[in-house]
Amino acid sequence: MTRPLRDSFRQFECLTTRWMDNDVYGHVNNVVYYSYFDTAVNAYLIRQGVIDPHQGEVIGLVVESGCQYFAPLAFPQVVRAGLRVGRVGTTSVRYEIGLFDEEQLEASATGHFVHVYVDRHTRRPVPLPAPLRAAAEQLRVTPVSP
Repeated sequence: MTRPLRDSFRQFECLTTRWMDNDVYGHVNNVVYYSYFDTAVNAYLIRQGVIDPHQGEVIGLVVESGCQYFAPLAFPQVVRAGLRVGRVGTTSVRYEIGLFDEEQLEASATGHFVHVYVDRHTRRPVPLPAPLRAAAEQLRVTPVSP
């Protein structure tokens, strides 16, 4: 797969690596990338006012995820997390994330996850609320071939 470029993402979140993110090999451990993905997407959604992780009636549950690694990230480093949406369904959204060293044009890693939105209490899928759908649509891009 070709390393995606910054301009293929619609929105950026600024993240900083932490001391504990590095593993014994001196770079960010692979499992931490998923935390960056989750943090970037949810920060965007909370800032847009479309989810309330503590009291909202609708919550997003991850049902699929994946990551491809191209170049290492390490502490101390500023990371720009590029966001885009590949698909908006009736009850789900596929978020795609690119992690960039602050100075790079090519992604150090790319990942995705699919949120299925459910009722907080029943855990049954629900149609995307209109504000959430609008926030996802703002990030939607034309699909690229895999």
